[in-house]
Amino acid sequence: MIYAWDVRDCCKCAGICPALKGYMHCMKDCVAAGALVSKIYYLCMVMKRIAILSILLLFASCIKEKNDFIELKVGDRLPKFAVVMNDGSIVSDQSLSGTVSVVVFFHTGCPDCQRTLPSVQKVYDEHSGDAVQFALISRAQTEKEIAPYWKENGYTMPYSAQADRKIYELFAKERIPRVYICDDSGVIRYIFTDNPTPSYEDLSLSLSEVLSEL
Repeated sequence: MIYAWDVRDCCKCAGICPALKGYMHCMKDCVAAGALVSKIYYLCMVMKRIAILSILLLFASCIKEKNDFIELKVGDRLPKFAVVMNDGSIVSDQSLSGTVSVVVFFHTGCPDCQRTLPSVQKVYDEHSGDAVQFALISRAQTEKEIAPYWKENGYTMPYSAQADRKIYELFAKERIPRVYICDDSGVIRYIFTDNPTPSYEDLSLSLSEVLSEL
C-alpha cells in the first residue's frame, strides 16, 4: 500500500518521534536559510545596479569635463590669468594689455618644443625692446626641471614654471608647443602649434605684421 505524504504529516508526528522532530527542525533551518539567500541575492542585484549607475554617471561626468575645455581661436581675447615669472615679476592679461604680446606654452621634454624654443629666443632677442612682452609658461613642469635646461641652452626668455595644467587649460586642451601672438588689445592674432611647428620666419613675420598696425 502506498501512503500519501506531505510536510503536514511530519508536523503531526514530530511531537511523537524525537528523530523526526530533529528532522523538522532541520527543515525549518533550511527554509530560513533559503529566505536569507534570497534576501542576499536581492541585495547583490541592487548593489550591482547601483554600481552600474555610478559608472555611467562617472562616464557622463568625464565626457562633460572634456567638453568644458576651452580652445582659444584667432580673434578671441586672452583669458583672465596671472603667473609669477622666474624673475619674480607678475604677468597677467591686464599687464599684457596695451602692448603686443607673445605667450608660449612649452615643456622642455617635448621634442617639438625643443625645436621651437630657439626660434622664440631669436624673436625675443630682436623684439623684446619693441614694446613687445614675452611670457613663456610651462605646462606641468617645475622650476627645478626648467632652470637647468634654460641654462644649458643659453635662453634668456622670461618663463613661469607651472606644476599643473590650470593656466594651460585656460587656453587649450591639448598639444604643445603653443604660441599666441596678440595685439595691444589682447586679441589673439596668430596661433602656432606643433602641426606644423613654427619656424623663426613664421614667428618674425607674424609679429612684425602686428607691430606694423600700432
